[in-house]
Amino acid sequence: MQLFKDLYMYRELLKTNIKKEIRGKYKGSALGILWSFINPLLQVVVYAIVFPYIMRGSMDNFLIYLVCGIIPWTFFTTVIGQGCQTIRANAGIVKKVYFPREILPISVVLSGLINFLISCVIILLFVFFGGLGISWHLILLPIIALFQSLFSLGLTFILSALNIYIKDTEYIVTFILNMAFYATPILYDTSLFKGNIFFQIIFKINPMATFINGYRDIFMFHQLPDMQWMMLTGLFCALLTVIGYLIFKRLEKGFAEEI
Repeated sequence: MQLFKDLYMYRELLKTNIKKEIRGKYKGSALGILWSFINPLLQVVVYAIVFPYIMRGSMDNFLIYLVCGIIPWTFFTTVIGQGCQTIRANAGIVKKVYFPREILPISVVLSGLINFLISCVIILLFVFFGGLGISWHLILLPIIALFQSLFSLGLTFILSALNIYIKDTEYIVTFILNMAFYATPILYDTSLFKGNIFFQIIFKINPMATFINGYRDIFMFHQLPDMQWMMLTGLFCALLTVIGYLIFKRLEKGFAEEI
């Protein structure tokens, strides 16, 4: 496939862009990359204070439950937010230099994945010091993270290309992400809506709900996720990546003129 040939040929550019995405985000700040840890922790603290009674009465280890949801969600929203703007943010080189434009969204997703895997140390610390321990189920972490990365990449291909032609795309995306936050079991357990068919369908068709429940299964509950549904979700994410890539390639011809 041409994509993999281009990535290999421009692998040094890909590496450089990944490093730029990781370092550039916090460039000039006193704590630098440590903000990758601090940001999700601050979110956890806020939600633990603001929503103290949503789940705490019906389940133990609510703080750990929050951590297992907030960190993957932060990975997702950070990638989508940066990915949506990545072509515009690199308008200078897009106009002047030839290189496979898909390197830009791929760099955003890979840098986000690296930050996420580093942030998983926070989850491990919480489950360890929270007395839950760890289990062999953690070997599934790369698989779930890969599926989430494919889901993010497919969306990033589409949104980064659309944002060149439709200037309001990033604002629409921000609104949708805010809505999606509450349609994803981050602050609550899906069992609360067991009798509600509408919400059960929402949770089933929401890939992020599948991923976050999967992370909780392997980190917190020490059990296998619903592997059949996880693999179906992974297949959908792979298909979305292919579709997103084709849309991106179709639209990239006008990037230089439209930026």
